[in-house]
Amino acid sequence: MQQRIVTDVRRTEESVLATNKVLRNTYFLLALSVAFSALTAYISMAMNLPRPGLIVLLVGFYGLLFLTHKLANSPLGILSTFAFTGFLGYTIGPILNMYIGAGLGDAIVLAFAGTAAVFFACSAYVLTTKRDMSFLSGMLFALFIVLVIGVIASLFFNFQGLHLAISALFVLFSTGAILYETSNIVHGGETNYIRATISIYVSLYNLFISLLSIIGASRD
Repeated sequence: MQQRIVTDVRRTEESVLATNKVLRNTYFLLALSVAFSALTAYISMAMNLPRPGLIVLLVGFYGLLFLTHKLANSPLGILSTFAFTGFLGYTIGPILNMYIGAGLGDAIVLAFAGTAAVFFACSAYVLTTKRDMSFLSGMLFALFIVLVIGVIASLFFNFQGLHLAISALFVLFSTGAILYETSNIVHGGETNYIRATISIYVSLYNLFISLLSIIGASRD
């Protein structure tokens, strides 16, 4: 009986150490990815590069996303992570130039501050309470379906109200995704820090773009 208790305690300790390692590696790689993404965005702005077309954006996004998930269990997964986040940084550059050109540089600062605040608040909540947020999976799936329909509709109906509604839903979806993914790491559901990094990064990217759109529209 005593030996069994000792074994269970040892397994628990090993599980906690493994979880902490995944969490630590995820945040470290996420910080590097965000910094690299900011660098590519700056280069894109400085060179005044044009916004990529829809086809280039979709192929680059989903192609690099698939490659990163495919290589997540190998050292090459880190390189594909930087390729993915660097590409998204490049796509942000022309958008930021557009806002700066319109005299809305402060909107960028507010959107960045809001994104950082949401991320730190969600992470702190999950890490301190250790609450299991797996119950959000159903809501996130429903929001995803609504967002897909909304994005398709926006291709045919170009009016500001629809775009603002989609941006607001993306804010909710991204916030929920950060809570869910952080909880998934804490409770051992996600053991690969590369996949975890990509998931949180995409949420931060969508959150920043959506907040920027909302703030910009309110200042229009």
